[in-house]
Amino acid sequence: MSKEIGIYTETMAKVYAAQGHWGKAADIYRHLLTGVPARKDFADALAEAEKKIQKDFQRIPEQLVPLFREWLELLFRCEKLQKLAKLKNKISV
Repeated sequence: MSKEIGIYTETMAKVYAAQGHWGKAADIYRHLLTGVPARKDFADALAEAEKKIQKDFQRIPEQLVPLFREWLELLFRCEKLQKLAKLKNKISV
């Protein structure tokens, strides 16, 4: 079993945030705040990360709609191809 090694530094939190990995950045800021709860910059960065996480979750449905449409189109194409294959087999016999 592999276990992820966490690097809990302000720099690592900033790197994750810059890459858009808001959940990981938030985890690190939460950890850092347990050690130094008076750090307002950590609290502000955590609030920003949580805000971005919430925004990303709100965007999920609008990202899924085009994928769902594409999936349905592929499903219908597959069904048509299967019907054509059966018809071809009937004609060939």
